[in-house]
Amino acid sequence: MTASSSRTMLAMVADIGGTNARFALTNPQRETPQLSHQRSLHCAEFASIQHAAEHYLESVGEQPARAVIAVASPGGTDEVRLTNRAWSFSRRELQKSLGLDTLDVLNDFGAVAWAVPALGPADVATLHGGRAAPLCGPISVLGPGTGFGVALLAGDAAHGWQVVETEGGHVSFAPLGEEEQQIARWLNARFDRVSNERLLCGAGLSHIDAALASGDGLSSALDQHAAGRDPAAIVDAALAGHDLIARRALARFCAVLGSVSGDAALIHGARTVMIAGGIVPRFIPFLRSSAFRERFLAKGRMAAYLESVTIRVITHAAPGLLGAAMYLRTRAQRERAG
Repeated sequence: MTASSSRTMLAMVADIGGTNARFALTNPQRETPQLSHQRSLHCAEFASIQHAAEHYLESVGEQPARAVIAVASPGGTDEVRLTNRAWSFSRRELQKSLGLDTLDVLNDFGAVAWAVPALGPADVATLHGGRAAPLCGPISVLGPGTGFGVALLAGDAAHGWQVVETEGGHVSFAPLGEEEQQIARWLNARFDRVSNERLLCGAGLSHIDAALASGDGLSSALDQHAAGRDPAAIVDAALAGHDLIARRALARFCAVLGSVSGDAALIHGARTVMIAGGIVPRFIPFLRSSAFRERFLAKGRMAAYLESVTIRVITHAAPGLLGAAMYLRTRAQRERAG
């Protein structure tokens, strides 16, 4: 393949989170999106998205004509500022700097929503629901990672898919019970406002852990907990079963996720809820045995409606990249159709 034909056929897709910047190449003309030359870079090692993208393109030796970048940030404007990383850029200036003919910017969970129609049975784990019927919207797509993302997927394969990007992760947290009230008070003392994202993300799990340790008066552990234990360490300790605070923190995390997932399903009128993000796939058995399902259904008169909602966890390694490729493929199809 010559450099000129490579530029014509290939497109770059990227998924830029608060922690990792993932890149791949795809051919938008293919019927089924495929990803090649995947790379994951640590955001902390680069000064900007431009530097990370330039490093990636240099490493693969390609110059694509088109690109789609999914970012953890509201979209729709030329100026983009990431919510959980001190990066910002102008879409037009980045397009010019990277030598692209076109550059589209998606919200990161909007990209995950675009991926849902392309997922196979091996890419998901079912929490509730029987054999998969033909996929049909509305579908709530949400989940915890560096932040907490929410998107809506509408339509179906026959009539086309549409994604509604949202900032639903920043909806106000609604605590239930004394333990969650305690956590809310702990968070209120440190932040001007407590959103769902303050609990349902990596840092959020650390917040829950610290709040529970503080409330239990564990003076020997307070310094460690108040500094914020690493969320991966909390998950590992909870699954190992030797750390009561870690198990309580992860159990509370799952319970709150259940409440928020049920709320999203009601708001969207969802038939399916897809949970994504880098955290939940690590402890799916724990999630199944937690209060997640109970809290998902705890919506009073709407419990019967929610009983019929299918709930799945996305286990695909790079749904943001796959979704960006799906977006490009859909756009190319619509351009060909006129």
